[in-house]
Amino acid sequence: MIIVDSCGWLEWFADGELADQYHEYLAAADNILMPAIIIYEVYKILKRELNEEKALLAVGYMKKCQLIPFDDNLALTAADIALRENLAMADAIIVATAQAHNCRIISSDADLKDQVNVKFIPKK
Repeated sequence: MIIVDSCGWLEWFADGELADQYHEYLAAADNILMPAIIIYEVYKILKRELNEEKALLAVGYMKKCQLIPFDDNLALTAADIALRENLAMADAIIVATAQAHNCRIISSDADLKDQVNVKFIPKK
């Protein structure tokens, strides 16, 4: 199982310069864990930058993945990670989710680059 960070989903849905590199990870929804915070981020950005219809279509695909809700245990773990690693809330939630499920994160977010469980795809 893997988690694909918001930046990867946005690249793929918007056919960005890294879309092909993310395709191999995103083509099989049954292998992806989906922290709810990623749905929030992707929906918000696609709705703002494209339109609501495209944002809802993206969410429909993302919901085929295994949704991981944000509960109190994950909240406390994410807060500790944020403090220890100096990460933003969403990044800390994603890292905490990956740790809880023993999986990798696929991302182009420079703030996650040095995390041990991250496969970093650099932006061109």
